[in-house]
Order: sequence, then C-alpha cells, then structure tokens
Amino acid sequence: MTKILSIQNKIKAFDKKIQVAGDKSLSIRWVLLASQALGKSKAFNLLMSEDVIAAINAMKQLGINIKFNKDYCQIQGNGLNGFKYEKNLSIDCKNSGTLGRLILGLLIKSPHKIKIIGDKSLSKRDFSRVTLPLERFGAKFFYKVKNKLPLTILGSESIKSIKYLESKGSAQCKSSIMLAALNASGTTFIKAKKSRNHSELLFKYLKIPIKIKKTKKFDFISVKKPKKIDAFNYKIPGDISSSSFFIVLTILANNSKLLIKNINVNPSRTGAIRILKKMGAKISFSNHKNYRGEKICDILVKGSKNLKSINCPTELNSSAIDEFLIIFLAAAKAKGISYFKDISELNQKESPRLNWGSKILNMMGIKTLLTKNSIKIYGQPNLKIIKIIIIKNYLKDHRIFMMSVIAALPFGGKWKIHNPESIKTSFPSFLRIIKELGGKVN
Repeated sequence: MTKILSIQNKIKAFDKKIQVAGDKSLSIRWVLLASQALGKSKAFNLLMSEDVIAAINAMKQLGINIKFNKDYCQIQGNGLNGFKYEKNLSIDCKNSGTLGRLILGLLIKSPHKIKIIGDKSLSKRDFSRVTLPLERFGAKFFYKVKNKLPLTILGSESIKSIKYLESKGSAQCKSSIMLAALNASGTTFIKAKKSRNHSELLFKYLKIPIKIKKTKKFDFISVKKPKKIDAFNYKIPGDISSSSFFIVLTILANNSKLLIKNINVNPSRTGAIRILKKMGAKISFSNHKNYRGEKICDILVKGSKNLKSINCPTELNSSAIDEFLIIFLAAAKAKGISYFKDISELNQKESPRLNWGSKILNMMGIKTLLTKNSIKIYGQPNLKIIKIIIIKNYLKDHRIFMMSVIAALPFGGKWKIHNPESIKTSFPSFLRIIKELGGKVN
C-alpha cells in the first residue's frame, strides 16, 4: 500500500541550530576512490543514504573489503583496477545517477562483462553522455534499449587516453572520464563546461597527476595515470543541496532564524545561495575553513519578507542545478516575474524536474510560463493556500518530495504527498529535522 505524508498546518516562526547529513557527491566519490587506493581508508560522517549504500554494495561485489565502525566507514583498497569478482556480475545502482555513470569509468578495464541496472527512474535517464567517451577509451557497451539501463560493459586491456569535449556541464560525465583516465596510457584531455569540481579537488589531494586551466565557460583538464593512490581518511562536510531546503524554508517562514553548521560551500555548488541573495534573502557565512581543497563554513539564514524577482544569470545554472526546485518556491513569493532559462538539464534528472516544478507551482495557484528549457514564475508575495494538494506519480524523486514538504509548511493548504520513502535515496534524516524546526508532518 502506498505511504502518504500529510501536512495540515503551517510552520510557526523558529530560531534553531541544525546539522545536516554528509555531502552525497563527496560520499560516493570517496567510496569509489578509496576502492582504488592501496590500503585502509576511513570516512567520517559518511552519508548513509540509499545512493551511498548502493555504491558501498557495488564495491563489495567487486571484491573490496568494507567495514563499519561506530564512528567511521573503512575501505580496504586493492589499488588501481584491483577488483576481484565472479563472471556474470550484475550491479544495481538503484536511483543513483552519480554511481551509475561514475562506476562505468572505473570498470574501463574489466575483462568480463558486467551488467549495470537501476530503478525505474534511473532506467529512464540518458547514459550516452558517459558511454560515448568511454567507448573511445576502448570499452564496449551492450543495451536492451539504446543508451538506457540496463546496459552491459566490457572493458579492454589496452586503454588509450582520449581528448573529449564535455559540453553539457555534467560533473558525472567529466568525473567518469577522469576515473577512466586512471587506467589509460598517456594523458587524457577534457574540455569541460563548468560543473561541480569535487573530483578535481580529490584528485589534487590524492596527488593524482592532474592539471586544470580555467576560463569563464570551460575548464581544460588533463589527467595522467598515477603509479598508485595512497589510502586516505576523509571527514565528509554537510551537504549544501540538503541545506538549501532548510535555507528556503527559513526565508519563507516569517521571523525565523536558522544556523546550519559545517557545510561544504564549494563555489561550484553555491549558485543557489548567490541567486537567493540577489532576490533579497538574508544569508551569511561564518567560521570559514578549508579542508582538502573544499571550502566549509556555517550558514546563518533569516526570514525575508520582501523577496524580489530575478532574471537569473545563466552562468549560475550549473552551480544551482540541484537546487532550482527550491529556488522556484522563493520566486513564488517574490514580487514580480522571475525568469530562469537554459535549464533543460533539469528534465534529465531523476524525474522531469522542470516540468514538475511548474506543475507544483500551478497546483499552489502560481502562474508559470513553461518552455522546454525555461520557466517564468509570476510571484505572489501574499500567497496563502487553503485547498487540498496531492503530489503523486513523481518517479519517487527525492527533490520533488522535499520541494513539496517545504512548499506546504510556509504557504499552508492541506497536502498529501505520496511515497515519503523516496527521501531515503539522499537525505534519510530530512523529516526528523523538519520536526525539530516545528513542522507538523504525519
């Protein structure tokens, strides 16, 4: 029977301090790179969501020894391409596009066919953005439906470096190529449209031979095969994408105040903060630190009564791609018409998020003008919802679920949100924190 979350009451003003779970992008990347290191690596504050657990289970299937202690996760890496596994292996990536795409780069030398599968949502997503460059390295792919999961990869003993233009701003594509380059002869060159750079920072920290030249729109990256990767320990900071939902809730909840501790504010991930501040949101950073190349700080947010509309600069798109749904809610309360363009990539996520964002706003009573790659949002600063709103059939996309919860609490209405278990893919403690802030959810 389908589970349904019910929200009947608006949230009251709050003044709280919270910590959110570990960064999902870094958690998955740590699991994959620790498997390639030689020796014991430990991660503290590793996010234990379904996506990260899927990555851990995948590494176990590939012969990597993984143990859990009370305070950390330990991976005994076997070195580069040190996987040991049986023939006819099938790896389930569940809902994780990051795992599904990055693991293909690691399997570039697999001597036996390995089948990659995923859930209903992941099986609808395009994998050609990684299979096309990986074929140029020498891998072969076999499909049931072209460029979709399930697919089968067969690696090659002779992996040659490539030159590749990554034009979509996909960190997953870029990272998959970088991981493949760990086993390639020669130097791999990538001209990559701007996207999050966690992989590059980890490569630098691990002393993997990497050079990066940055221009306004592209990063020029070169990677050489390292002799080895040393085992490494890592303290995963809090996730900015998870934090953004509480940031916007605070902005929309009048007279509220929130301090979020120890958050990764990597500039390639903080587009949402910059957009919200342009709209008049009261957000400030404090307690700055640098950790393994990542910028970390505490974030203070205050309720903002007078939000203004925005013609969103497209150069902020890649650094806000996972947060646009929540930004749309801020635009719903802003005075004037907000315009977001060149965001068709949103429809390539776990669900067609651009379409869903518009649909939810319409259900709330907000007028939108939607195209294939843009949306205009006609803000209503005094919006109050009194009707029943039902959210269902959204491919269990965790961000659609979180957007719906955050919309219900400050705007009101009687909300029934199906499949609350969807949150387990990225942020299992989300509803617990909502309750800590005073949200009444059942």
